[in-house]
Amino acid sequence: MNGLNQKIALVTGGSRGLGRNIALQLARSGADIILTYRSRQSEAEAVVAELESLGRKAAAIPLEVGDTKGFAHFTAALQQTLAEQWQTSHFHFLVNNAGIDSRAPFAETTEEDFDALFNIHLKGVYFLTQKLLPVLADGGAIVNLSTGLARFSVPGYSAYAAMKGGIEVFTRYLAKELGPRRIRANVVAPGVIETDFTQEALGHPGMKDFLASQIALGRIGVPDDIGGVVAFLCSEEGRWVNAQRLEPSGGMFL
Repeated sequence: MNGLNQKIALVTGGSRGLGRNIALQLARSGADIILTYRSRQSEAEAVVAELESLGRKAAAIPLEVGDTKGFAHFTAALQQTLAEQWQTSHFHFLVNNAGIDSRAPFAETTEEDFDALFNIHLKGVYFLTQKLLPVLADGGAIVNLSTGLARFSVPGYSAYAAMKGGIEVFTRYLAKELGPRRIRANVVAPGVIETDFTQEALGHPGMKDFLASQIALGRIGVPDDIGGVVAFLCSEEGRWVNAQRLEPSGGMFL
C-alpha cells in the first residue's frame, strides 16, 4: 500500500548508507524523493535512478550540512527543483540524516574534531531545519537521526553522542513549537548498523561478535532495519506519534 502518494521527502545524506535505505523505503511507501549529497555526485545520481526505477520522481542537490552559509543557496536550489519537477512550492517530510563518524577517547578528542561534529550534527541540523520551515508543508513531519549512543555509553564517542543528545532535546522543542502547524517531529536512534559509516569500528577483531552478543535479537543491524521506521513516522499510521525517540537497535545493552 502506497500511503505517501503525492508526498515529497527531503533526505539529507541520501546517497549512501542509511540515507539511501531511508530514501528507498520512503519511495516504496509512495513518496517522491529529493536527496542531498556532499561530494559524490555519481553515487547520488545512481540512487536517483534507483528511485525512478520504483516509479517515483527523484532529484539530488548538493549540500554541505556543516556550512550554514550555504543554506540560503541550497534552499533556493530546492525551491527551484520543486517548482520545475513537481510544480509545487512545498515538500512534506524532512529527514535530517547526513553525518560523519569521528571516534576518539575523551582525553584525546581535539577541538577541531569536536567542532566538525558540532557543525554537522547539531548546528547544521538546527539551522537547516530553521531555514527550511517556510518550504516545509503544514501537516508534514521531521525525523531527526540520533544514535543508541545517546542512551548507552561506549568509550570513544563522547563528542558524537553529546551532539546527538542535543538533537534529541531539540526534537522535543520542534514538536512543541511546530505543533500549531501540525508538523510532527521525532527521533530515530539506531543501534549499531553495518554500513560504510561503521566499517572501521566493526573491523576490530572480535568487535562484531561482542556487539551481537549484547543485542537481544543476536545480530548486528543492517540498513533495512532502519528505513521502514522512518517511513512509518512519516506515514498516516504514524500521525499520532510526536516528540518521541524510537530506538531500532534489536534490544542493545538492555
